[in-house]
Amino acid sequence: MRKFTGDTLLVATHNAGKLEEISALLEPYGIKVTSAADHSLPEPDETETTFAGNARIKAHAAAKATGLPALADDSGIEVDCLNGAPGVYTADWSETPNGRDFVLAMTRTHDEVIKTGAPAPWTARFCATLVLAWPDGHDEVFAGTMAGQLVWPMRGDQGHGYDPIFKPNGYDITFGEMDRWEKNKISHRAKAFAKLVKAFES
Repeated sequence: MRKFTGDTLLVATHNAGKLEEISALLEPYGIKVTSAADHSLPEPDETETTFAGNARIKAHAAAKATGLPALADDSGIEVDCLNGAPGVYTADWSETPNGRDFVLAMTRTHDEVIKTGAPAPWTARFCATLVLAWPDGHDEVFAGTMAGQLVWPMRGDQGHGYDPIFKPNGYDITFGEMDRWEKNKISHRAKAFAKLVKAFES
């Protein structure tokens, strides 16, 4: 694995919460974090059919545009009885003319599950893939998953996205009911980050 030897990393996101989370993670390594928004970078079209493919698009576009190493992620939820949907289209299922509506997306997901006639428990997993790309075109990929099941109705108002309908294995509460710091220790993204930080350790 190629080690990260610079002092500045561009995080290919316009999401302030995600930037804050990654900045905190990298603080012990003395790395300055900047964002796609700081550089007025457009969001590239995500045209791949895998999490790694879409994360690569974002990371390489940012690295090429700025000459800085760039980190991007792509994540979503896969439901087994829906043959892995919504998967890479997780965010797309929430799109409306007025922005993202995850209550709508969760309702659609439940409706699609009911249509299949599949009996509960409805097994599912959250997936996260991080790609660290350099301006010379090299990249490293780090993936994490969290297995669990869909529940209905929605439970909890913590977290974001599909968290209120996802109960991780080994827990009686949903991500939406879980303290966010607790969730951040066990989540799919935490597992991917645990692999990523090895690239920053000398």
